[in-house]
Amino acid sequence: MAEQQAILSDDTSLITGRGSTARLSDRYPLGAILLCVVLLGAAAAATLSNLVVQLPPALWLDALANPDIDDMRQVLVHYAFLPRLAVSLLCGAALGLAGTVLQQVLRNPLASPETVGVSAGAHLALALATLLAPSLLAYGREWVALAGAFTALAAVFALSWHKGLSPLSVVLAGLVVSLYAGAIGAALVVLRHEWLASLFIWGAGSLGQQDWSTTLWLLPRLGAAALLIGLMVRPLTLLGLDDEGARSLGVPLGAYRFAELAAAVALIAFVVAAVGVVGFVGFVAATLARIGGARRLGQQLVMAPLIGGALLWAADQGVQIATGPQGDLLPTGAMTALLGAPLLLWLLPRLSLGLETPALDSERLPRARHSALVLAAIGGVLLVLLGLALLYAPGPHGWAFASGDRLHPLLSWRLPRVSAALAAGAMLALAGLMMQRLTGNPMASPEVLGISAGAALGMMVALFSLSDAGRAVQTVAATIGAFAALLVTLAIGRRAAYAPERLLLAGVALTALFDALILVLTATGDPRAMLLLNWLTGSTYGVDANSAFLTSTIAFCLFLAAPLFMRWLDMLPLGSAAVQSLGVNLRATRLLVLLMVAALTAASTLVVGPLTFIGLMAPHLARRLGLSRALPQAIGAVLVGALIMVCADWIGRTAIFPRQIPAGLVATLIGGPVLMWLLRRR
Repeated sequence: MAEQQAILSDDTSLITGRGSTARLSDRYPLGAILLCVVLLGAAAAATLSNLVVQLPPALWLDALANPDIDDMRQVLVHYAFLPRLAVSLLCGAALGLAGTVLQQVLRNPLASPETVGVSAGAHLALALATLLAPSLLAYGREWVALAGAFTALAAVFALSWHKGLSPLSVVLAGLVVSLYAGAIGAALVVLRHEWLASLFIWGAGSLGQQDWSTTLWLLPRLGAAALLIGLMVRPLTLLGLDDEGARSLGVPLGAYRFAELAAAVALIAFVVAAVGVVGFVGFVAATLARIGGARRLGQQLVMAPLIGGALLWAADQGVQIATGPQGDLLPTGAMTALLGAPLLLWLLPRLSLGLETPALDSERLPRARHSALVLAAIGGVLLVLLGLALLYAPGPHGWAFASGDRLHPLLSWRLPRVSAALAAGAMLALAGLMMQRLTGNPMASPEVLGISAGAALGMMVALFSLSDAGRAVQTVAATIGAFAALLVTLAIGRRAAYAPERLLLAGVALTALFDALILVLTATGDPRAMLLLNWLTGSTYGVDANSAFLTSTIAFCLFLAAPLFMRWLDMLPLGSAAVQSLGVNLRATRLLVLLMVAALTAASTLVVGPLTFIGLMAPHLARRLGLSRALPQAIGAVLVGALIMVCADWIGRTAIFPRQIPAGLVATLIGGPVLMWLLRRR
């Protein structure tokens, strides 16, 4: 009790005035203050540079206080430049405060609006309301955003409650909710591109303003939420203790935790409703405040908003320098994600989250006595589905089987797509199985660990840097990108014995970095970026006979080499010592497995996009069918992955005929609930 009271006294010293004899470095977070001053100085210098371009210095005061309506330069500064500056300060400060509160309440140094899914939920709610029920926005877009944010947070809690809201479980649940909300948003953009294309760009954090209305809208709302947090500083400090210690001090944990979370979620929802999703500012501001010496909660609650406001102000002014003062289409939120994701990668090896290293055989799963019968059953279902995908579909006169003279022209269109989807699903499944057995982590997969994002990034670099990047060049570039992402992820996880939290969070950061690049490229209006956006959803529209043949050939060659890995895949889950005692060169084995995973991921990602969850689902489903040894499980996973992708392609072609949904997007929408179910059972 005495120790807890001492901690509380130390944490609230800034508020109560105690601790006057402490050293200067203890009373004031000098590092955080210096960082804030540097950011403010950079932002001010960039602001002056932008102002000089727009308006002579002699007219600055006039433009601020009483702009001349006949002078368009003063009008733009007063009604566009200055409101944008004010909004950047307000939103940055609000996100910094929200990030600090989330980290304190959840006792999780990685909690932020992005990693707990709140921003994604608010953005998806606004997109759904815009498309399906625009009348709801008449009551206030903040209520729609709040509903989406709280729904996402409730989903995160439902998925992680059985783990006591541990840092790993909360962040994993936030990852799943964010990915699934993003998949639904992508589906809406694909289906109603003409309505939601601008919302897609705005949702990436566009701070462009046309008047002071957004600033005036934000001020009272953010002020009320911040005031609520300020009135609960002492209970918020107690929430940083363990639950037993806090209860011993008479704190009603449930009520205060809900109130603090509600205030933080409200801050995030207001920002999303005003300017869209501003990536990683909340996480970066809270983290930099703590790294800068703000150890007490009171210091963090002051410094994080200051750093957040200065950071977003500086980032937005930098965007304006790069694109021009009126470059509103380049989303500032995507630029902050480009900065925040590398910081998360840098911090991961340095954070202590505790280890939760589940074993592949931690659950009592059935073992099939006759694996051949199980595999034959899966193969039979796949053959039936192939027949349906090739022959049965809706037409002008309803659903019908194609036959006779109608069959050949339809097969020339359907067969390449079906064969490419089959090969891609099978390769992703095998890659996921190899990753899970290599790391001993049942949540590992190319999509979740950022390997697919690395492959897509490699392909994107080839597409934008080479004038004529053919399929073969794209495949090589994607393989290099996938292998590079693998190396980054495993290098981060190595210091923690490849613990799940390190690997998965590295995947989160890599995926966020890739998504930010996509948003930036899309905002430029480059036609190649729009083609890239269509490909990201896993569309098989453009697959022709040559592309399908190349993908199938690569898959066939890689599958021929797969049996050479099965003995290693049986041994790797036993641990490093056991594998080395059997005379296996562990370093060379891991390198070969990683190269195989990179090649499988790259070839499949080129067809179905970077996010399908096949690599996670298929090995688990095969294992739950009783296939425990490496070879039977690999065959089962390959068959299940092929089955899911063929089914997804068929559903995408027929569900809303004559319109289509990309196969990769359908697989993601199917795989999201499966991933949630797997996470709930961990």
